[in-house]
Amino acid sequence: MTLDQARALIATQLQFGGGYNRNAVRLILGEVGRGHGQGAVDGLIRELGLELAFGLKPGTDFSRVGRPAAPESTTTPNQP
Repeated sequence: MTLDQARALIATQLQFGGGYNRNAVRLILGEVGRGHGQGAVDGLIRELGLELAFGLKPGTDFSRVGRPAAPESTTTPNQP
């Protein structure tokens, strides 16, 4: 996803401003972070006023949003 595409998608979500839209923005920011890095995410948050609109703070890692949690290890540590 390009940053321009992300801006357009986020702008649409900002028009509605509900909880589901906040989650959609978090998903978009996660995709941006994976593709362009944390600096791009922080830039979009500042540029589009996402802290005020949805309480999303610069520096937050959204890369795990919408992704399944890593499986827990099923092995037990060796004990003497």
